[in-house]
Amino acid sequence: MKLLRVDTLEEARDKLRGVFAGRAPETEMVRAADALGRTLAGDVVSGEAVPSFYRSSVDGYAVRSADTAGASESIPAFLEMIGEIPVGTAAGKAIGSGQCMYVPTGGMVPEGADAVVMVEYCEPFDADHVAVYEAVPFGGSVVVPGEDVKEGQLLLARGSVIGPAGIGALAAAGIGEVPVYQPWRVSILSTGDELVMPGRRPGPGQVRDINSAALAASAAKAGFQVIRTRLLADDEALLEAAVREAMADSDLVLVSGGSSQGKKDVTCEVLDRVSGGGVFTHGLAIKPGKPTILGFDSESGALLMGLPGHPVAALTVFGLLAFWLWRELTGQREEWPAMARMRTNLASAPGKLTCVPVRLYRGADGYEAEPVLGKSGLITTMSQADGYVKVEMNREGLKRGEWVEIHRFL
Repeated sequence: MKLLRVDTLEEARDKLRGVFAGRAPETEMVRAADALGRTLAGDVVSGEAVPSFYRSSVDGYAVRSADTAGASESIPAFLEMIGEIPVGTAAGKAIGSGQCMYVPTGGMVPEGADAVVMVEYCEPFDADHVAVYEAVPFGGSVVVPGEDVKEGQLLLARGSVIGPAGIGALAAAGIGEVPVYQPWRVSILSTGDELVMPGRRPGPGQVRDINSAALAASAAKAGFQVIRTRLLADDEALLEAAVREAMADSDLVLVSGGSSQGKKDVTCEVLDRVSGGGVFTHGLAIKPGKPTILGFDSESGALLMGLPGHPVAALTVFGLLAFWLWRELTGQREEWPAMARMRTNLASAPGKLTCVPVRLYRGADGYEAEPVLGKSGLITTMSQADGYVKVEMNREGLKRGEWVEIHRFL
């Protein structure tokens, strides 16, 4: 029996770094309003201050703060009302000592004023005067120019995944277009005589194809563009033709199943043949995910991955390698891991990195993690989990009460 010669996770990642050195994804300019979920290909700097004028943060009266000193319910300050400033218009005039102007939320604070008193603490005294019942400090309820965004300020850094708040910041700074990385085009090929489409009822010895849907969803969540999914029988010629077709227009080709050492496991031979000897890893010291294949076709520039047929293993390896490589090339930062205490002891065999799904619960001093145990072929072990813990290859497990990092599957 031929044994796999495995790489550690870091060895596999080092090989990927070497293969993809200088091969960052292509970039394009897109409208900022259409950039939700895209990864920035360069720093975005504001060319102006936001706001560009002194702006009121409340409905109230623009005043000189010194004129309200000592004002109270029993001894109000009386100020001359000299007008109001409609929102969206220039103040038009300045206020002097003992004067005020009405200004709405977002309105421009007039020259001479250094604070705004909330309307709740004021009332008209007569046609030309306002009684102020509370003192206001210098700068009270006034947003100064550049308080939100300074001119020249870094708004969003390269590698940022643009969210709703980021789009709002771009709009505030008047930035209409941003550079983003073009998403990887992904082809997903699931192999196996036993597989049937999810909409069909399996016959004896058959199972529904889980990996096509799960990997497509993972790729979409990563920001990739899935351009094809195919379900293939265990036929070497059919697989080779499908891989060659996928390589022609894909940045990433995922082949699910056939990656081990069984009689019908021909994925490694096919990937190596179509890439001209481009396979550089067959076997990872990871559980689940040992029979993983990595290859590269220098002509098309496509990354080729042979993933285990077991769903948990396939999705775990996709996150650890494919999505990891995307983050590495684009500078995208990992939002996780979070920290949690182990609720129970967790045993593990040393010699390989073990990834165990866990469910999170709120504890007295933070999150607690409880393993969701099950075989790598059971998708429910992943669907019931919030993330996973890593047991390093030099450990025999984790202890109850131990603080651990919680990683997301993607």
